[in-house]
Amino acid sequence: MKTDMQVQEDVIAELKWEPSVNAALIGVEVKDGIVTLAGHVDSYAEKHETVRAVQRVAGVKAVAVEIDVALPGASVRHDADIARSAENVLQWTTYLPRDCVKVVVENGWITLTGEVGLEYQKRAAGDAVRHLLGVTGAVNDIVVKPSVSAISIKADIDASLKRRAKADAQGIQVDVDGSDVTLTGVVHSWAERDMVNHSAWGTPGVRNVVDRLLVSNI
Repeated sequence: MKTDMQVQEDVIAELKWEPSVNAALIGVEVKDGIVTLAGHVDSYAEKHETVRAVQRVAGVKAVAVEIDVALPGASVRHDADIARSAENVLQWTTYLPRDCVKVVVENGWITLTGEVGLEYQKRAAGDAVRHLLGVTGAVNDIVVKPSVSAISIKADIDASLKRRAKADAQGIQVDVDGSDVTLTGVVHSWAERDMVNHSAWGTPGVRNVVDRLLVSNI
């Protein structure tokens, strides 16, 4: 098992390796496997990629984010301009039914609402607006409307896990209540945990996933 110092060194190295992140602006502290990130970045997209990079590091149990988005002068935009850009990019996103997502922008923060049929459509909407110029944060409140039975959802997730060699399907428990999925068991890395979550979220009819998976460093 890694020490906190080893985890810290690996996190710093991963941030330096990630081309979308200016690692020099990010402070990293680790205690009991919990990583705290502090500093300032130039965009919300960079903040998001910073967290994703840290989660890839083995030994990281959780991430506390204390990073501020400080937009350079040329990147500051009025909320109305951001809202228009968000509306346009969502209309051009092929995964989304037309006019299914509503946009509200306040002080650079985008809030998305509406209903879609699949979780990947909700994620596609969030991905579409995250990289817009002037965005300082995003809240994705889009609702996934269930369209299939709980039995079908569980069967689809179990089948997906069995198809993927990296996942030990026998060690993962999938419980479905309506359109809500709870994942329990042990995985061996953050990447494997992400893959299991992706299998659950990518299943038609899933509205919410509760991740109770434990990451083992053994």
